[in-house]
Amino acid sequence: MKDFQLTRKMLSLRGSFYPSGYAFIMFPDVDDARQAARELEPRDDEIMLLTPADILRDIGKTEVVSDVALPDVGTEKATTRKYVDLAREGHHALMISTHTRDDTERIMTVVRKLPFSYAQKYHSLAIEDLE
Repeated sequence: MKDFQLTRKMLSLRGSFYPSGYAFIMFPDVDDARQAARELEPRDDEIMLLTPADILRDIGKTEVVSDVALPDVGTEKATTRKYVDLAREGHHALMISTHTRDDTERIMTVVRKLPFSYAQKYHSLAIEDLE
């Protein structure tokens, strides 16, 4: 498991947090996040742990209004706000690379065994709720 590092590739053209090809899953307890990451091995190099501080510092700042003249996508802002609200309550997150629908289902099979608070998958043009 790697520590989170925000890159330009994880942002939309407007500068919002939009890591296409990743699932972003939040947990009320860091131990549950770490347990999920352990169970998802050997995908270790494709899993990043985000602390509440990471979320507030790096993802929270992407909520800032952009000067780029593009339509506003409310889902991105609402999702970012949800992450920030949960981080303020102490929730941690895993960001996991997802290549296929089967990858996503394998990830969620592990995650569903643990108490998680919020899960999203970022597609090229849509954000999918994961349950």
